Amino acid sequence: MSNEPEKMKQKIQEVEERRAKLKAGGGPLEVEKQHSKGKLTARERIDILLDSGTFFEIDLWRSQRKTGFDVDKKELPGDGVVTGLGEIDGRPVFVYAQDFTVLAGTMASVHAKKVIKVMEEALRVRVPIIGMVDSGGVRIQDNVTADLKDTYIRMFYLHTILSGVVPQVSLMMGPCAAGASYSPILTDFCFMVKDTSHMYIASPALIKAVTFKDTTEEEIGSAKMHAEVSGCSDLTAENDGDCLQKAKDLMSFLPLNNEENPPIKKTNDDPNRRDEDLLSIVPTNLKQPYDVGKVIKTIADDHYLFEIKKDYAKNMVTCFIRLGGHSVGVIANNPMFLGGSIDINASDKAARFIRFCDAFNIPLLFLADNPAYLPGVDQERGGIIRHGAKVLFAASEATVSKMTVVLRKNYGGGVSAMCPRPMGSNLMLAWPIAELGVMGAEGAVSIIFKNELKAAKNSKELFQTRLKEYTESTGKFPFQAAMNGWLDDIIDPRDTRSILIKAFQWFAGKKEERPWKKHGNIPL
Repeated sequence: MSNEPEKMKQKIQEVEERRAKLKAGGGPLEVEKQHSKGKLTARERIDILLDSGTFFEIDLWRSQRKTGFDVDKKELPGDGVVTGLGEIDGRPVFVYAQDFTVLAGTMASVHAKKVIKVMEEALRVRVPIIGMVDSGGVRIQDNVTADLKDTYIRMFYLHTILSGVVPQVSLMMGPCAAGASYSPILTDFCFMVKDTSHMYIASPALIKAVTFKDTTEEEIGSAKMHAEVSGCSDLTAENDGDCLQKAKDLMSFLPLNNEENPPIKKTNDDPNRRDEDLLSIVPTNLKQPYDVGKVIKTIADDHYLFEIKKDYAKNMVTCFIRLGGHSVGVIANNPMFLGGSIDINASDKAARFIRFCDAFNIPLLFLADNPAYLPGVDQERGGIIRHGAKVLFAASEATVSKMTVVLRKNYGGGVSAMCPRPMGSNLMLAWPIAELGVMGAEGAVSIIFKNELKAAKNSKELFQTRLKEYTESTGKFPFQAAMNGWLDDIIDPRDTRSILIKAFQWFAGKKEERPWKKHGNIPL
């Protein structure tokens, strides 16, 4: 009787023993160190992110390149990164997770080759890619003789080629320093974990050496700083598990690639639901602030929104919701901050979000309540004209279906920023308290009747007279705007949800032919 089966089983056992050793990464002590910092290992992260049993690892067996330095004496399983593919909610995704238990997850030639391979495969098969970042940076011993094609430089190129083709998400779960930090920023979304993730170009020591100024990792690279100040982070998670769950939530709104529509999620939420709260959430007093997030949650399926850059430029809200089970990207002025005015940071935030949604066939909803762009010396010197123009460019460039609802005020340049009909809105709606125009009634009267008011003996009394006349004629809001064709209809706030669900269905087949071009030139 042949003993071939036994020989094969011995070979299989040898493979599995070696596999188990490689999967152990840097070993128990390094794993314990990782856990002591409140971090999961690369494989633990993958197990949480992907559907159970779906992960197929690629290049487990790769080992580091020989450099001629002492580091060659160490065994570095997988060269410090785990790569492969699996599924999230039954949908395919490529992943890579840097393994901090293996020489601090440092980037070397083989490490880079493995990441580049899954990026290239994601491009070929048009599937999203998620990277879990946790690395001490470039491995100098390897990098001094590395081929530039086997470094972050090639990744930068591929991020750019993948951009707008498949969704790219970076989950910052540890440090990311120097040139490596450009990789997550080139992806569509960058999530960071509170307390354990840091990202910066120059370390505190380098800044001290060059500028003679003391600083800390927290000040220049913490999740809090990037979420609130730099805007580099799109979301702050409490811990690794929270970050991974939020990534899964995000993916549920997105298509696999730019040739597909987003997935539809069934809901028992009545599409004709009317909420009495919408009669009181937005104050009739134009100067009284409120949280526009309450309006968004009220009209959304299951009162759920997934906010992007929640802690950055709070005067502008960007988020994903569902209406009738379909993904919708929302851009909304938030009068709770800066009165809802649009500043430099809000412009950048809105423009990037609009362009992402348009690239991946996610329709857009604009909720307007702003007094225009924010005036100020710092804003002018900071380039509000250039930054503000990004929103105009992005809204005009977008060919997905676009709906605009004016909740309250919408003045001056803010009208253009919130996508009126001339910029491609398919439906312009307003609530009964809405005011639209170059400016508010008081400002208009002050300019129109400037000379008369200046010459009047009782200018205050005359001002009130002219203001009353203006608001009852050409300044009567929102009726004058509707008469002039600025609006398609004035609606009961309680009908907002049902009308929008129908509208996005009506315009789902929208197609726009544009002149051929290599690409536009957004005012960066």
